[in-house]
Amino acid sequence: MDFLDADELEAGLPKILASPKDSGIVRMIVRRPSDGEREVMNTGELSLSDGLVGDNWRSRGSGRTDDGSAHPEMQLNLMNARVIALVAQTEDRWALAGDQLFVDLDLSKENLPAGTRLALGSTIVEVTAVPHLGCKKFVSRFGVEAMKFVNSRRGKTLCLRGINAKVVKPGRVSTGDRVRKMSLPSH
Repeated sequence: MDFLDADELEAGLPKILASPKDSGIVRMIVRRPSDGEREVMNTGELSLSDGLVGDNWRSRGSGRTDDGSAHPEMQLNLMNARVIALVAQTEDRWALAGDQLFVDLDLSKENLPAGTRLALGSTIVEVTAVPHLGCKKFVSRFGVEAMKFVNSRRGKTLCLRGINAKVVKPGRVSTGDRVRKMSLPSH
């Protein structure tokens, strides 16, 4: 597959910027049972201890913690469905991004600052401050221009690569469920 160039990615930005601000749709749920494996699911269970049940978040750990354990502020990765549709080009390649939840919602820092709570199905998640950025795997799957696009200053402000979140109310989420901004953090 040919990757998109910078001009093609830039041409997709207006559609991304038109993402809903307050209420959108869960477009895809992906579980990562082990490294390199992806399982697209119609319904997922979110738990306080494990994030997406059956995902390898806890067992995989993190290089961002002192002891290598799973980072509590990186329990879930959410990505804007319009961004992944652009960079992946076909829906069957969305899961390669490695995110668990793909939503049609504006994930920008302005719209969803850290501490914002989102209702998805019967669950509630909270946006965390830890940035979610493109990496070597993202480059190999979607190209260097896609990584530059999502990791640019504007891309980081718009959270084009996605956001990190943690579960604050366990429950079920299904493809097609509403994702709704509940509350903004109080400062």
